[in-house]
Amino acid sequence: MAIIRGTVAIDVETCKGCELCIEACPQESLKLSKGINKQGYHYAVLVQDNCTGCVNCALVCPDAVITVYRARKGGKRERIAEIRNVQRDIRISIDELQEGKVTS
Repeated sequence: MAIIRGTVAIDVETCKGCELCIEACPQESLKLSKGINKQGYHYAVLVQDNCTGCVNCALVCPDAVITVYRARKGGKRERIAEIRNVQRDIRISIDELQEGKVTS
């Protein structure tokens, strides 16, 4: 079975450093930065290259600042989870990765 490679993009200027994403990451890929953002918070950063793109971090982020990507064959990144502008209720659907392809 192929290793699934993922990565995340974090809006560091909006992140409030709540650490929920860090706790939710089964690979321990995230940590708080040593630096601070414009709001005065330490923000989450990707610190290990072992992310699988499981989406846990994006699901628990109260400020919806995390976008998750998975690598496809050839190394091209494909966005698989982005949660933005949540006002009230949220409904989430995540495609399953099967034999290296995202299915609907």
